Amino acid sequence: MRKATLLIPVVIVAVALALSSIFIVDEREKALVLQFGQIKQVKEEPGLAFKIPIIQEVVRYDDRILSLDTPAIEVTPSDDRRLVVDAFARYRIGDVVQFRQAVGVGGVRQAEDRLSDILNDVIRGVLGAAGVTSNTILSSERAALMLRIRASADAQAGALGLDVVDVRLKQTNLPEQNLDATFARMRAEREREATDEIARGEEAAQRVRAQADRTVVELVSEARRESEIVRGEADAERNGIFAEAFGADPDFFEFYRSMAAYERALQGQNSTMVITPDSEFFEFLDGAAGRGTRPEIGAGQALAN
Repeated sequence: MRKATLLIPVVIVAVALALSSIFIVDEREKALVLQFGQIKQVKEEPGLAFKIPIIQEVVRYDDRILSLDTPAIEVTPSDDRRLVVDAFARYRIGDVVQFRQAVGVGGVRQAEDRLSDILNDVIRGVLGAAGVTSNTILSSERAALMLRIRASADAQAGALGLDVVDVRLKQTNLPEQNLDATFARMRAEREREATDEIARGEEAAQRVRAQADRTVVELVSEARRESEIVRGEADAERNGIFAEAFGADPDFFEFYRSMAAYERALQGQNSTMVITPDSEFFEFLDGAAGRGTRPEIGAGQALAN
C-alpha cells in the first residue's frame, strides 16, 4: 500500500512530463523549438512533434498571408507635384529561422515596423525616380509602379525572412496646401483646351460655310445658265411661230400686231391718245373697218378705251 501511494505521484509527474513533451503544429502555422534561446528544431509540417520538457520551449508563427497598412507618406515625383500616398502590403513569413534571428523576441510587431520602413523607403524611391510624374502615378501605369515597389521591397524584406506577396497604393492625394494651386492649374489647362477646341471648331465652321457659299454660287450660276438657255429656246420657238404666222397671212398678222399695240397703249379706264391722221398707228382706226366701228373719231381727236 505504501509503495502504491508513492507510485501515484511518480506516475502523475511522468504523465505530465510526457504530455508537456508533445505539441501539435497547426497547418496554419510554423513552429520553432528553442533551447535556452537557441533554435533546435524547425517544424513547418502540420502534425505531432516532440520536445524536451522544461528545457525546451515552442514558439509559433503564423504561416498565412498577413496584411500591413503603412502610414501615409509624402512623395515628390519628377514633376515636383507632391503627393500623399497611402499603401498596404501582403506578406508572409517565408524563412522562419531567418525571421527569428532577425527580429528575436520582438516577433511580428517588430517585423512589421521594419517592413513598414522598408516599404516607405521603396515607395519614395520608385515614385520619385526620374521619368515618374504625378500623371504617371495616377494613370494606368500605376500597376507597373506597384510591381516595381513589390519586387524591391521583397528583395529587402528577405533579410527579415519575409516574402512580400503584393503591394497596393490605396490612395494618392494632393497635400492640403497644394490643392488650391493644383485646382487652379487644372482649371487653366482645361480652359486652354476648351479655347483650342473652340478655335478648331470655328475654323472648321468657316471651311464649311465657304464650301456652302461656293456651292450656292455654282448652283445659282448653273441654274441661270440653264434658264437663259431655256428662255432663248422659247424665244426662238416663239419667233418661229410668229414668223410662220406672218408668212401664212401677212395682212392678218399686221392687223393682229396693231390690235396688240392698241391694247398695250390704251390702258385703264380713262386712257387718252393724241395721234395725227397720217400716222401709221392710226391706220386701222381710220380705215374702212375703223370707220364702221368708231365713225365719231377723227384726226386730232382724243380716243378713249
